[in-house]
Amino acid sequence: MNYVILFNSVHFVMKAEKAIKEKNISVQLIPVPRQFSSDCGMAIKIKEENIDIVRQLLEKGKYKVEGIHKISE
Repeated sequence: MNYVILFNSVHFVMKAEKAIKEKNISVQLIPVPRQFSSDCGMAIKIKEENIDIVRQLLEKGKYKVEGIHKISE
């Protein structure tokens, strides 16, 4: 399982990606999946094992997160 994190803008996607990578967590930029709606066309995909660390990181920073969704592939 993976998680997709949606943001309000590409600016926040890029800022969050950088912060997550600085914690040595694997992150992937993807187009927003069709089942989700977002003003921004990009999203971040992370592995389920990293979700708690990433949630804490995003809560501490100023990232306008629209939603965090569990997805299966």
